Amino acid sequence: MTSKRENVIARSCLIALVPLAVLASPAVAQETQPPAQAPPAQQAAPAPPPAAGGQDRVAALKQSLASSMAALRSYEWIETTAVSMKGEEKSKKQNRCFYGADGKVMKVPIEGAPQAAAKDKRGVRGKVVANKKEEIGDSMKEAIALVKSYVPPDAARIQAAKDAGKVAVNPPDAQGKVQMVIKDYLKAGDSLTIDLNAAANTLAGLTVASYTDKEKNAVGLKVSFGALADGAIYPANIALDVKEQNMNVAITNSGYKKTAP
Repeated sequence: MTSKRENVIARSCLIALVPLAVLASPAVAQETQPPAQAPPAQQAAPAPPPAAGGQDRVAALKQSLASSMAALRSYEWIETTAVSMKGEEKSKKQNRCFYGADGKVMKVPIEGAPQAAAKDKRGVRGKVVANKKEEIGDSMKEAIALVKSYVPPDAARIQAAKDAGKVAVNPPDAQGKVQMVIKDYLKAGDSLTIDLNAAANTLAGLTVASYTDKEKNAVGLKVSFGALADGAIYPANIALDVKEQNMNVAITNSGYKKTAP
């Protein structure tokens, strides 16, 4: 049995604890304590880095193209061009290439380079072959000129396409590549797809779907790019396919070295 004195002491302790309980209640704490700051998780998330946006990718690509073009002016290299019809190689030539004072690429044929010589035929058949060769030559010139219109991509045309709303930038894939798709880049209905290294926004490759002006023949173009020691980007391998004529043009650029000062 609890004594009378113990009951009195217990009631005294309970009365003493009441003010503490009142102070600890939510209503009192809200009135007496300063308002708590929002936890970091509730604050606004930081803006994504500039390189994540399509417009910034375009700007970075233009800058990369400009710096590479400037660096390549101090190099010379070997260009090998092979033309095939229906899977048979018809011609092959090599040129030493470098930039002239006017900023244009100069090409000097390399003596002793492998050439695919064609046999001359006489008579009517010879004339037919000659006409065919001339037709192939014209088509080849037009096709190669088309390559120069797309390789390397022109910064002004990219900007014009972006301003017209014709540039779409896809998110990076698992390999860290970003695809930039440009519609009506050079001609109405053509398509230029640029593969970028997501981290540096530099060219890795490009694919073109276009056509020749003379016969409106469909033309497919694939280019892979390489990088030099100073970071300059150059078109290492170019493959051109003119389907209607079963003509393929393969261009390889190699042997880059600094020109004499």
